[in-house]
Amino acid sequence: MFWDQESETLSRPALEALQLQRLQQTVSRLAARVPFYQQKFAELGVGPDDIRRLEDVRRLPFTTAADLRAIYPSGLLAVEADEPVRLHTSSGTTGKPKAIFFSRNDVNTAADMIARSLVAAGITRADVFQNMMSYGLFTGGLVMHYGAERVGCLVIPAGPGTSERQLMLMQDFGTTAVHILPSYALYFANYLEQKGIDPRKDLKLRKAFVGAEPHTEQTRKRIEEAFGVDVYNSYGLTEMNGPGVAFECEQKAGMHLWEDCFLLEIIDPATGEPLPDGQRGELVLTTLKREAMPILRYRTRDITSVIAEPCPCGRTHRRIHRITGRSDDMLIIRGVNIFPQQIEQVLMSMPQVGRNYLIIVEGLDDLTVKVELSDRGFDGQVEHLAALQNQLVEKLKAEIWVRPKVDLVPPGSLPVAEGKAKRVLDKRSL
Repeated sequence: MFWDQESETLSRPALEALQLQRLQQTVSRLAARVPFYQQKFAELGVGPDDIRRLEDVRRLPFTTAADLRAIYPSGLLAVEADEPVRLHTSSGTTGKPKAIFFSRNDVNTAADMIARSLVAAGITRADVFQNMMSYGLFTGGLVMHYGAERVGCLVIPAGPGTSERQLMLMQDFGTTAVHILPSYALYFANYLEQKGIDPRKDLKLRKAFVGAEPHTEQTRKRIEEAFGVDVYNSYGLTEMNGPGVAFECEQKAGMHLWEDCFLLEIIDPATGEPLPDGQRGELVLTTLKREAMPILRYRTRDITSVIAEPCPCGRTHRRIHRITGRSDDMLIIRGVNIFPQQIEQVLMSMPQVGRNYLIIVEGLDDLTVKVELSDRGFDGQVEHLAALQNQLVEKLKAEIWVRPKVDLVPPGSLPVAEGKAKRVLDKRSL
């Protein structure tokens, strides 16, 4: 199924010609209206007339999160101040956030990207879509809501948390699809087990869309097994309109990045040099269709690689692999680079392990992994606990090259966040 088959199946030459046209328009808009980019262009000696090929994007300046914070609140606005109709901000933890403005056309573009994404994953107007993400300044809730409505679904704006209410809504209105944080999905699975609810028999769920947090393939499988649904990975960020930047189709073999709206690059995060398709590096994105606040070569800090091979679904927009971490989330432990998802991958592959964990770094690079035991599949005998603990230590050491301490804790003993899960506590910086 397609939402906009013509746009989604453009030939590569036609798609790249459209990208170039939109890139040239974006650069011209910024050169004419945005002092931040005017100064950058002057420093680099580049202007709109210098963008003749897609490869010329490399002559343009990078934009960083620090840049967006430095020109907060409206330093990148490329339209008159009365033209934007919506404001979202990033979920920054310190200092000023990143403010992103949307024109009416930007709102419609974001909704269209979600609509094509949901349809690619098999959603139809017959679905009942329960949106369990936060509404407000966070883009995930509202943007997904608008896109699901555009498809024609009955949308339930449930918001996050309150598991009792979430279950009631699912039962009363026959929810068939949910948009949910992966960490909350695992928590909610525990809640259903405690209530004696079997999602396969007692609910009508068939699809789940997870995002806003990096997660592993092992976590996806845990969620699929717990609910008996197909789980689809998605990728987005506030700076690029929200959750519809890239999305898995029904093949579940990488996320289609909508290249008529974004120009993608993969670079070496240390040098900024371009990397070829298939090589893992930092994802850099340029908006191609945004009016209110275009952004050039935004350094997402997200680590992925491009899948260049055609997808069996027929869509020609290239796919990216699952995000394996963020360059700024990387932990350096005893000189070794470690991504939290490497630890999650090991934990979620063990049936004796539960669905919640916490990584603690303190002292002189002392690494502790606290992980809950599962309710099922473990008998609780002391000798078996010790064996499981040793097994986890060895598996983690083989994956991250550092021997951690592993603390096995009872089910439900670690805190559960209603928003994005806080998986790492680095006490070295406190």
